[in-house]
Amino acid sequence: MRLTNFSVTNFRSITSAHKVVVSDITVLIGKNNEGKSNLLKALQVAMDLLQMHARDERSVVRRPYRSSQETYFWSRDFPIQFQNRRSSTQTVFKMEFMLDQPEIEEFKKEIGSSLNGTLPLEIKIGKENEAQINLRKPGKNTKSLSSKSGKISEFVASRIYFNYIPAVRTDREAIEVVSRMLSQELRVLERDEEYQNALAVIQDLQLPILEDLAHRIQEPLMEFLPTIKNVQIEIPEISRRYGVRREFNVIIDDGTPTSIEYKGDGVKSLAALGLLKNKLRHPGASIIAIEEPESHLHPGAIHQLNEIIKSLAESNQVILTTHNPLFVDRSNIRTNIIVNSGKATPAKNVATIREILGIKASDNLTNANYALVVEGEEDVKSLRALIPVMSEKLAKALKTNMVVIEPIGGAGNLSYKLSLLKNSLCLTHTLLDNDDAGRKAFQKASDDVLIDVSNCTMVTCKGMTDSEFEDCISVSCYKDAVLNAFGVNLDSAAFKSNKKWSERLKSTFMDQGKPWNEGILRRVKAVLAEEVAKKPHECLNQYKRNSIDALIVALEKMVRS
Repeated sequence: MRLTNFSVTNFRSITSAHKVVVSDITVLIGKNNEGKSNLLKALQVAMDLLQMHARDERSVVRRPYRSSQETYFWSRDFPIQFQNRRSSTQTVFKMEFMLDQPEIEEFKKEIGSSLNGTLPLEIKIGKENEAQINLRKPGKNTKSLSSKSGKISEFVASRIYFNYIPAVRTDREAIEVVSRMLSQELRVLERDEEYQNALAVIQDLQLPILEDLAHRIQEPLMEFLPTIKNVQIEIPEISRRYGVRREFNVIIDDGTPTSIEYKGDGVKSLAALGLLKNKLRHPGASIIAIEEPESHLHPGAIHQLNEIIKSLAESNQVILTTHNPLFVDRSNIRTNIIVNSGKATPAKNVATIREILGIKASDNLTNANYALVVEGEEDVKSLRALIPVMSEKLAKALKTNMVVIEPIGGAGNLSYKLSLLKNSLCLTHTLLDNDDAGRKAFQKASDDVLIDVSNCTMVTCKGMTDSEFEDCISVSCYKDAVLNAFGVNLDSAAFKSNKKWSERLKSTFMDQGKPWNEGILRRVKAVLAEEVAKKPHECLNQYKRNSIDALIVALEKMVRS
């Protein structure tokens, strides 16, 4: 089961948020006081009302559910500006779930009705604080199904695992996360016969104590109220089960075993969020709602937390609010929901997200969704000529500035550049020379959680231990230009070794009595780039171009995803 979308009408500052699509990771962004937190809170309230309605269905004595003020309170949660009107004074939550085939069969067995896989529910609650839950499905049997709202709520609630983590993560909030997890994990035992028998034993053991206490209460009461005939003390079955699930404490030993309540805000925040990473996967919908995951964390921890959130999304649906661009989904722009003036709509482009988050991007990044990161300006010039002749799709992306090529001025600057690009909401791919500097740069950026194997291409050439971008270019493409500009003949034996290009070039210059320094190296690279730009169709070395071909495949995949 998955939550596919939800809608909210008239909840706090949210007047109308229609069909907010829920993906693996859904990011709610917006300026302060525009309703991001209220939209997330609305989902929590809807889930709580659903769970409580389901508990009423399981109760021995049926009663209309009246929500506590902690869940929904009309004078607090219904928009103040609409509270004096005569009609439309209810808050409305709508949720649509997608069932898999086994769940469709289970629904038919438990509810007695067929579904096509979609289960849309509507929850209305007003001044009376009494929730009404209906199935919003067109058809002849809609009225009949709505009369089974309790059973349907129980069907959904028993398959929903919802965790809400607010922005202010005190030790109480961290404990509450564990409490919900413990309750969810232990509730599977309630279908176990041995567990049921154990609860019955507990009930039998408690009964004489409760009866004795009731008798001791009855005697003094009857002295003042002779009409009293009996006093009973009962522990409802649901309370007995709930109590068994949730009593615990959390001790963190970081050299000194200490209760979590005495730890710092950063530890509490990570505890509340990190605990969810390895929770057991259950059949049904598992949804984790996180408000401002960046709260109380230093930048290094935020990068680590982003990785935790991505891993959570592999087996859960994650919905979060944020002001931090690191959490924005750059690969699928429409999963970022812009909350503005009480409404929620999918983002249309990265420029809109940048504006909402107040990101001042440089001119060449204004419209860019993707960035190819390379080591030098000469690489930029060569690849701007090569890429369009190798891929029509990438040619268009470069022309419209959807993809930009960004130089870093040396491999040592990689981490800094990637961090800036991520903060500018660009999805990146990196091309690095396969030499000592390139390998060290990759490792550092990987340690900083800024790059991984999937978004990096190393220039590797067959038969070479170290290799550079220029090794992929056919010597015939630029040797005449080098001879004309520097008087150096690249047909020499010194240039035909298996060392990387810059080392072969240095040996060749010095072998022919020419001066050599970093400035001359840059000038030769510039000449090579000029020649590649003139004839990109014929400049790749057919025996050493494999890295560039792999780069094109990776870039097309990035742009397509």
